[in-house]
Amino acid sequence: MTIEIANESGVGVDETSIVSVARFALDRMSVSQLAELSIVLVELEVMADLHVRWMDLPGPTDVMAFPMDEYDSARRPDAAGAGPALLGDIVLCPAFAKDQAAKAGHSLLDELWLLTVHGVLHLLGYDHAEPEEKKEMFGLQDRILADYRTARTEADRLAAQRSADDQLLGAVGLDEPDPRGGSTGAS
Repeated sequence: MTIEIANESGVGVDETSIVSVARFALDRMSVSQLAELSIVLVELEVMADLHVRWMDLPGPTDVMAFPMDEYDSARRPDAAGAGPALLGDIVLCPAFAKDQAAKAGHSLLDELWLLTVHGVLHLLGYDHAEPEEKKEMFGLQDRILADYRTARTEADRLAAQRSADDQLLGAVGLDEPDPRGGSTGAS
């Protein structure tokens, strides 16, 4: 799976984790490993221009998703038998998302993860114009984010444990003689 990210927003963010949550969402949705996705982070003015040009709505917004023209909208890429696809582009606006994050009581990075998953779902054909669509899309979005956070927490715990183990083993010195006689190295 190819996921390209370009940060043109002027805001320093953890781009690696944004790619990670996008990949996690695509994997959860069983999208082909041959799929391609582009994520661009932009300034308020750029987002406002895109919002007016493509949605005919004034001012900036938090996220926009642009499916590729070759995308078959009659069949979502997560449908059985889906093959390789150029999914499209997700455009995020960190400056706009910052205020939303504060109102929601979480970090900007948490908000960008949410918006990334939201954009992925839009590229896969999900929408929230109707109440039933909204219920499905937002429920799926919440489950993916909860699973991602759980997976991240577990990965961080395991990494911390490996680091502690490595420090302990380094302090013991596996190839140094054991003061009680013999060697501390494993045979």
